Amino acid sequence: MLEELKSERLVKKVGGRFKLAALVQRRLVELLQGSRPLIENAEDMTPMEIVLQEILQDKITIDTATYERRAEPIIERRDDDDDDEPRGRGRL
Repeated sequence: MLEELKSERLVKKVGGRFKLAALVQRRLVELLQGSRPLIENAEDMTPMEIVLQEILQDKITIDTATYERRAEPIIERRDDDDDDEPRGRGRL
């Protein structure tokens, strides 16, 4: 089972190791919270085996829109005071 996680085929199918880890984690949480498996004959499988089979059978994929790069900065610097003094200088 864990050997499949190391498989380059699986990594390439999802688009990278980090995306694979995110997809597996997200789907495992869903299964553990009561979601039904999307594959047949999953009764004798562990949740991890179910997730890996769902990926291999193209039953689940990662939402790439979540991983789009942002063009605007995440942190915006603001000068909250009303004067025109640059930041870092004290007033006399």
